[in-house]
Amino acid sequence: MAGPNPSFIIGIVGNIISILVFLSPIGTFKRVVKNKSTEDFGGLPYVSTFLSTSLWTFYGLLKPGGLLIMTVNGTGAVLQAIYVTLYLIYAPKEKRIKYLKLVGILDVGCLALVILVVLLAIHGNVRIAVVGILCAGLTLGMYASPLSIMRTVIKTRSVEFMPFFLSFFLFLNGGTWTFYAILVKDFFVGVPNAIGFVLGSLQLILYAVYKSISRSKKSMVKMEEEGSHLVKSTVEMSENEANGEKKERSLTKFRSLPKTTVSRQHSFQKILKTHSLTPYEMQCSTNWTHEKEDLEAALGEPNTAHQV
Repeated sequence: MAGPNPSFIIGIVGNIISILVFLSPIGTFKRVVKNKSTEDFGGLPYVSTFLSTSLWTFYGLLKPGGLLIMTVNGTGAVLQAIYVTLYLIYAPKEKRIKYLKLVGILDVGCLALVILVVLLAIHGNVRIAVVGILCAGLTLGMYASPLSIMRTVIKTRSVEFMPFFLSFFLFLNGGTWTFYAILVKDFFVGVPNAIGFVLGSLQLILYAVYKSISRSKKSMVKMEEEGSHLVKSTVEMSENEANGEKKERSLTKFRSLPKTTVSRQHSFQKILKTHSLTPYEMQCSTNWTHEKEDLEAALGEPNTAHQV
């Protein structure tokens, strides 16, 4: 009894990994539906992936033994169609019109044209070759996005814009389908996936190199923020202490002022009376004696009335 075909097992593994990759934008579209807006998300990756998976599904239909290629890409095409539909529903009016035109040209027009030309004008194994070249070329073109991300990582020395799991699944998916292509001797499947495997490997290397740098940058930024908060708090405390001391000095000065015991009007009258009376009259006046004592107490002068 013959054992299971290794290529079929590898193909099943490749299907599972590819479907996980196709499901990765679900989080993004949950946010889009929740906010009822596409915000700054671009729709081109979903439009181009819809075209790519549709062509690969057609390739799997044409190729003998291409069941696994057809099923995984058929699933991907359905998911991409859902993503594109949600994008068109929640995109702003200008973007909606733009991407409707793009979907009409690429996903409807180009796909229909390829299918009609291949079925009506091309025959035999040439059909598989033509569709295979188109599929491989489109997949290679889609790798421009990982290349641009890698360039951004090298330029900014940060992995912020390169999610680890996306790079990991690009590496895993490319490696699995490359192995499958070697087993079934499919050049059109092997070449683009081998390139995807290499790009995924490079992204993981970049992630390992720049992850520590990103962490150190974040820690430096955090330390700078904490330092600025500390300096600000210290300055505010110093200002509060200075204001408190200033206020305390003003209150102390206010409390230290002598209190007047007689009114200004009475004090002025008593001073005039002092200069108008003789010493004898001053001594003989009982009222004046009390008034004089009050005046001296107010002016801080010693009582000399009884010394005469």
